[in-house]
Amino acid sequence: MTPNEYLNRILEQQTFKDDDQELKDLRQRRDDIRERLLVEFSSSAPSIRWAGSMAKKTMIREAYDGDMTCYFEHDETSAGSTLKELYEATEKALRVDFQVERKTSALRVRAQDDWTTDLHIDVVPGRFTTDDRDDVFLYQAGGEKERLKTNLETHIEHIRDSGVREAVRLMKLWRTRNGIDSAKTFVLELLVVKLLQDHVDEELPSQLEHVWTEFRDRASELRVEDPANSNNDLKPLLDACRSSLQVVAEDTLWQIENQGWEAVFGEVDDVDDQDKRESLVAAAAAVTSPTRPWLEGS
Repeated sequence: MTPNEYLNRILEQQTFKDDDQELKDLRQRRDDIRERLLVEFSSSAPSIRWAGSMAKKTMIREAYDGDMTCYFEHDETSAGSTLKELYEATEKALRVDFQVERKTSALRVRAQDDWTTDLHIDVVPGRFTTDDRDDVFLYQAGGEKERLKTNLETHIEHIRDSGVREAVRLMKLWRTRNGIDSAKTFVLELLVVKLLQDHVDEELPSQLEHVWTEFRDRASELRVEDPANSNNDLKPLLDACRSSLQVVAEDTLWQIENQGWEAVFGEVDDVDDQDKRESLVAAAAAVTSPTRPWLEGS
C-alpha cells in the first residue's frame, strides 16, 4: 500500500456513511434544536442552518460538530435589540430542553440530564447587517470588541471549495490525535488552505509534509486572514498555538521518516474486518434496542 493509498484508507475510516446512527442522531438533535428555536422565536423567523464541518464537508468521526446558525433579520428586535440580548435570548430558549455552555460567540448544547453528554452542536446567534442577508454581526462574550462582523457563506466556500478538503480533514485528525487544543479548528483550516494554495494537485503525503514542514520551520512567520473580514484580528488565536504546532509537526516529520505513516495515524482496518464489525454492531443494536420510529426519516 502506498502512502497515498494509506491516507485515503484513513479518510475512509473517518467518513460517516449516510445511514450511520451517529449521523442520524446528530440530524435528530439538529431538528429538535431547530424546532425549539422556531417555537421560541416564531415572530422573528430566524435563519437556522448548518455551519461548521457539516457545511464545509470536512467532518471526521473522531472529532465532529454540527454547528448551527440562528441569524435574525437586521431590523428584527422582538427577540432582542442588541447582540447581547439576542445571545442571551437564544441561550434562554435552549435551556428549556438542554443544558447550555457559553462560548465566545456560540452556545454549546449539552444533554438536559447529563452535562457530560456532548451533543456535538454549537448554536451561533447573530444578526444580518442588511436585507441582503450576507454579512452578520456576532456577539463577542468577553472580547475586546462586543461584536464581530463576518460572513458564514464566505467561510464555508473558502474551505469547501479550496480543493484541499481531504488534507484539511487529515490535519484535523492530526490535531485531535495530538491534543493540540490551542489550535482552533477555524485557524487550522485557514492555515492548511493557505499553505496548500500552490500544492492543490499534489498527493496527500506531499501536501501534509509540506504543511508540517512550514509549521516546523516557519512557525513565527505563519499568517492567516479571515476571508470574510480582513479587519478581524486572528493573530492572537494563531499566537496561542504556534509553539504547539511547531513542536508536534517536528515530531510528526521525524515519525514519518523513521517509523512510517502508521506512527502518525495508526493502522488501517482491513476492509473485511471493518465490514464484519459494522455488521455485528448493527445486529446487536437490532436485538437490544427497540424500534424508534421517531428517528426514521432523519
